[in-house]
Amino acid sequence: MPAPRTVLLTGAAGRLGTQMRSLLPEYGYTLRLFDVRPVGGEPDAITADLADTGALREAVRGVDAILHLAGISLEAPFEKILKSNIEGTYHLYEAARREGVPRIVFASSNHAVGFTPAPRPGEPLIPVDTPRRPDTFYGLSKSFGEDLAQLYWDRHGLETVSVRIGACFPEPNSVRNLSVWMSPADGARLFHAALTAEGVGHTVVHGSSANTRLWWDLSGARALGYDPQDDSEPYAEKLIAEQGDLDPTDPAHIHLGGRFVNDPPIWPY
Repeated sequence: MPAPRTVLLTGAAGRLGTQMRSLLPEYGYTLRLFDVRPVGGEPDAITADLADTGALREAVRGVDAILHLAGISLEAPFEKILKSNIEGTYHLYEAARREGVPRIVFASSNHAVGFTPAPRPGEPLIPVDTPRRPDTFYGLSKSFGEDLAQLYWDRHGLETVSVRIGACFPEPNSVRNLSVWMSPADGARLFHAALTAEGVGHTVVHGSSANTRLWWDLSGARALGYDPQDDSEPYAEKLIAEQGDLDPTDPAHIHLGGRFVNDPPIWPY
């Protein structure tokens, strides 16, 4: 697929959206910004809710692709998840379909498969076709998003790459995250690959850096042209000294979803 010129970035005021606002233009993209909250320093950003179908339709009109990062990114009551992550994602796909946008890159999550046991040393990496086992209502909403993407590809020919993001921070902040960390720079590399790869249909890939302690298979992402450059290992000694190594009796340490399986962080808004 030719490199898109204009990309709608939803969730532009969020942590990941803010990272991508500074990184993706280096790949030649013009970003159209959308968020329910004002985007600081961006007077042309669109401030609207995903439930505002009129504003959403105008936001997608004329763009070459969409990077969908908007929504609740922690656990929340089902009613909030339903409105933001499930209905909101549906509204986005409908607007994209109506305006003829050819591709969406959807921010899925490791929490769509959060109850998957983490591999022990020497065991095979988790494949991308592992059965979905969401760990929260949040993870459930990401499972829905992947199924919605499949439906819109099969029925309407709207392509999607669903990226099951691990933990995208400037540095990993836990021993568990040493296995699923994705540096912001690698995040931009992966989103760029997902926006430009040919013939993706609906493709699900894992999203992390090339970590020494990697838990899941990155071959699908690499097939899109993703070439991760970073590794969490330089942070391992300090994190293990501070937090201790993973406890094989702790559910938060032996499942892919970490603490989301037994003590999920709650959305504060």
